[in-house]
Amino acid sequence: MKLSNTKPQIVVVGSSSIDLILKTSTIPTANKTVLARNLSSFLGGKGANQAIATSRLGAHTSLVSCVGMDPYGQQVLRNLDDEKVNVTYVSEDEDQDTGTAYVTASDEGNAIVVIPAANYNIFPKNIDEAEKYLATADLILTQMEIPAKTVEYLFQKAKKLNKKIGIYAAPASRLSEEIIDYATFIVAKSTDLEIIFGEGNHEDIIKHLPNKLFVRDGANSTSYFDGSEMKYFRKNPSTEAHSMGLGDAFTSGFSIALLHGNSTEDCVKFGNEVALKAADYRGSQKGLPYLDEMKELISHAY
Repeated sequence: MKLSNTKPQIVVVGSSSIDLILKTSTIPTANKTVLARNLSSFLGGKGANQAIATSRLGAHTSLVSCVGMDPYGQQVLRNLDDEKVNVTYVSEDEDQDTGTAYVTASDEGNAIVVIPAANYNIFPKNIDEAEKYLATADLILTQMEIPAKTVEYLFQKAKKLNKKIGIYAAPASRLSEEIIDYATFIVAKSTDLEIIFGEGNHEDIIKHLPNKLFVRDGANSTSYFDGSEMKYFRKNPSTEAHSMGLGDAFTSGFSIALLHGNSTEDCVKFGNEVALKAADYRGSQKGLPYLDEMKELISHAY
């Protein structure tokens, strides 16, 4: 496993949000009321999570996103700036609020309702406006909390510019064959495979995309097909895991390792290590590790 002193250039195109988390004993079902122990708010959005994660891991990261002209939007922008993320192409929309996610967090797991709001005002024109950054990027990252037509256009732009592009396919929806074919890598939850790729045995779906599809399952495990055999890597937290944002953390760690020229297996292991660090704290961003921290860890682990 190697991490050079080179700072890769990454452009993230995706959502910026505020996560509002209700801690409960159980997740309420229809027509049922439960009491929450507390309400917390955290900075989130899959795009912002990945931008901050890759920035902390040593990349020069730019974010293409959209927030509202409201206090939440100002909070998001200040935080991104503090994290050394280039926000030149984070637009402010006067007609939409900043995106929010309402999370019911219980011992049973999480139930999440997302209000995209300004995140759904990220359009192809925003991609065109940021082309000079995309043209110099070593890697483009995206997710699916923005309009599907924008994701499709982003892949067309990446192909035109001959750029690597990775996608964390969440929240799950069907991916086009064009996206599947051109993607450098795809990260997906095991429970979402049929939604993303169509009906089929999970292992058959994974084997159809060797060294391209990386499937997340459980607290912190990743599986993929290397062309010869299925590979499974698990890095369980030693204490209670906070599961929000672990897919973003893994995707970011995998991306950084990839850009430093590591093997697929080491990229997966590094992504799992980054996600493990993120699991130590509530919220999607607080526990994201810094490059020096990860260098020290891998000097002992690899």
